[in-house]
Amino acid sequence: MTSLSVEMLAADVPESITSAGHAQLGIAVLAGIAVIVLLITKFKLHAFLALTIGSLALGAFAGAPLDKVITSFSAGLGSTVAGVGVLIALGAILGKMLADSGGADQIVDTILARAKGRTMPWAMVLIASVIGLPLFFEVGVVLLIPVVLIVAKRGNYSLMRIGIPALAGLSVMHGLVPPHPGPLVAIDAIDANLGVTLALGVLIAIPTVIIAGPVFSKYAARWVDVPAPDRMIPQRPSEDLEKRPGFGPTLATILLPVVLMLARALVEIVIDDPESGVQRVFNVIGSPMIALLASVLVGIFTLVLPAGYDKSRISQLVEKGLGPIAGILLIVGAGGGFKQTLIDSGVGQMILDISADWAIPALLLGWLIAVAIRLATGSATVATISAAGLVAPLAADMSTTHAALLVLAIGAGSVFFSHVNDAGFWLVKEYFGLTVGQTIKTWSVMETIISVVAGALVLLLSLVI
Repeated sequence: MTSLSVEMLAADVPESITSAGHAQLGIAVLAGIAVIVLLITKFKLHAFLALTIGSLALGAFAGAPLDKVITSFSAGLGSTVAGVGVLIALGAILGKMLADSGGADQIVDTILARAKGRTMPWAMVLIASVIGLPLFFEVGVVLLIPVVLIVAKRGNYSLMRIGIPALAGLSVMHGLVPPHPGPLVAIDAIDANLGVTLALGVLIAIPTVIIAGPVFSKYAARWVDVPAPDRMIPQRPSEDLEKRPGFGPTLATILLPVVLMLARALVEIVIDDPESGVQRVFNVIGSPMIALLASVLVGIFTLVLPAGYDKSRISQLVEKGLGPIAGILLIVGAGGGFKQTLIDSGVGQMILDISADWAIPALLLGWLIAVAIRLATGSATVATISAAGLVAPLAADMSTTHAALLVLAIGAGSVFFSHVNDAGFWLVKEYFGLTVGQTIKTWSVMETIISVVAGALVLLLSLVI
């Protein structure tokens, strides 16, 4: 949530907005989302511009003066970038270090050396899940595709038997586990506890990735039996390196931020005393920014220097890691602006008023909204941002665990049935040399399984915690 409360901001919104009828606000929401969907799908406009224009359209349809809409949008954008921008940047740097130093390849090769025959799909899902913790989905795909193709080719495995587990591992991490942008934005919007969300996200991710990965890959391999395309086997990042970091230090570096954030959540549960010195220490070292910063600094000594990088090359590596995330930061920021425009226009209160008479649980509502926006826009990040903004008011009276589960429900819905309007769909299709139909029967079905299984597990957990 933004640092200013909804009540304080509502004081600056004209009476015609705050007291607008539910019908007008409902139409405004649908119109704003329709504008975003149309601009992304029909006119192929960048999601940042689409979210910006959609926010202005929402405010206009809600009857708000445009100067107030611009103020709301700017406040939401600034607050969101302030909340998650540094985390996304640190995650990108860590991912770049992991890829360019050969650390990712070291983990891949070490695990594959111990996997044979029937254990290979399980090895692939383990590799993808570990590698996927600090990497953005697209980066993880590009990094792991050469491994998938080489393993399938040399081991004479079905491409789907090896590829689906790897894709499932990456996708589950992307949708459910911070510090990926989607979960981070939802945590910020709903004001959920990051440590609790991380712990529950990992708990839900394990059975989800098993079902969508190694288990589903058996059926996917029967439905689509294709060989690994020779033309798509690219050079691996570490092939030009004379040396690369060890397996143990690399794994420790990747898991360090996760361990620190989980330790903070555990200490808060066990001690539960904000004045305790121990808890205050863990509040600092387990904060997302410090945890990721520590991992980046440790990575310089465990990943980059062992790969033979000098000081100047380290600086260049960091700069290259930050470049590709400009678009992601702008999309996330614009999504925060859209969320704040929803709240300041009175949509949040409208959702509260209407949902009071609904029999549908808030967690299911969050999942359904994310599914609808995902199907329409093709973007998991846009779906997460928009759904979090719409259902954030419902989290006000939730317990810490249920607020975290709401984040995960939205994340689960955001990966539902990737199809032709999703860049990831075409990335998988081209790398694996599939037809559109084959991609739907494998990749799209896998994404749907992840969404449904994770969503069901969220609802089940909500009944017991």
